[in-house]
Amino acid sequence: MAEFSERALGIQPTGVRKMFDMAGDDVISFGLGEPDFQPPQVAIDAMTKAMQEGHNKYTTTAGLPILRRKIAESWNSYESDMDESNVCMTMSGTNALLACTMAVLNPGDNILLPEPYFPLYAPDAVLCSAESKFYPCLFENEFIPQIDDLESLVDENTKAILYNFPSNPTGATLNIEQRDMLLEFAKRHDLWIITDEVYDRIIYVDEHVSFLGTGYENLLLVNSFSKTFAMTGWRIGYVLSPNLEAIGQITKLQYYIAACSNDAMQYAVLEAFQSAADYPAQMAIEFQARRDLICERLNAMSGVSCHVPEGAFYVFPKVEVEGMNSEEVAIELLKGGVLCSPGSAFGDSGEGHLRFAYTVGREDISRGMDKVASVLSRLRGES
Repeated sequence: MAEFSERALGIQPTGVRKMFDMAGDDVISFGLGEPDFQPPQVAIDAMTKAMQEGHNKYTTTAGLPILRRKIAESWNSYESDMDESNVCMTMSGTNALLACTMAVLNPGDNILLPEPYFPLYAPDAVLCSAESKFYPCLFENEFIPQIDDLESLVDENTKAILYNFPSNPTGATLNIEQRDMLLEFAKRHDLWIITDEVYDRIIYVDEHVSFLGTGYENLLLVNSFSKTFAMTGWRIGYVLSPNLEAIGQITKLQYYIAACSNDAMQYAVLEAFQSAADYPAQMAIEFQARRDLICERLNAMSGVSCHVPEGAFYVFPKVEVEGMNSEEVAIELLKGGVLCSPGSAFGDSGEGHLRFAYTVGREDISRGMDKVASVLSRLRGES
């Protein structure tokens, strides 16, 4: 029988999808990180109009110049001298991550990845025949990596480090001092920084702290419109970098990965930028109310402890049930009518945690937390 490639055999379905596939239609779902909002109506209308006007063809690999210029301008407060040449459109942030990994990693190289992690990070390294090394982002450090841990992992084959703030799955954010320490580490070892900032507009305290605008040239910033404009199904994102040579390499790779992004959709995103710029902030107000509710409920439960996240729309509590791991607890919760993700789906450092995406309404959050409290109480023999 013909054999499959090592890269295909080396990756597996994620634990998040495993739980989702087990769920029935009658559960309250805190599983997938997908906003329960629609894209702005002006964007939907603009997509329809663009298709009617004939924007249904191939477009340039880098993407619509006026949209790329608008994206660059949206980052002016961090770095003011960028334009459309600093941006390459992609088919989602997922596509952007793969393109970045392919641009900087050779077989035998390694990349430093956060743990707990977004489950697609490590498979991208596998697809490049590279190695992943995981640096811990632990509850006791409010999920912020420690420099000593990073220094213990870096070696002569380390070519890049990936940062993700605000974080999926933890919701952790950085302050400027923490950002600068992580930046200096990358500079010290001459590493590429791949910074996943797809939740940059879903922030509840202070302002987003980016790695852009720090003067570091070896920087690839990944973003998308899935979370901030509720466009998960549209699959559109971008890579931005102050390094024009890097964008040239990304664009070249992007041609062979996806040829180009969707033509009409780019006009729709442009309209969202121009006519619904406050939409992410409006969503963030509702997400903050949901965050406050779910954290209050979780922290009131016996054996549960969680930080109140300052970004994204996830909470990652420690949940202690004697004799049970996080997947077993998640399966019991699923039987009780609540879908969440076991912490182990995000790496070994996630064990003992559960991830709840508060992408459902407050009424469902309250009902879901009632069910969680009941199941945990039963598992502990309290009822």
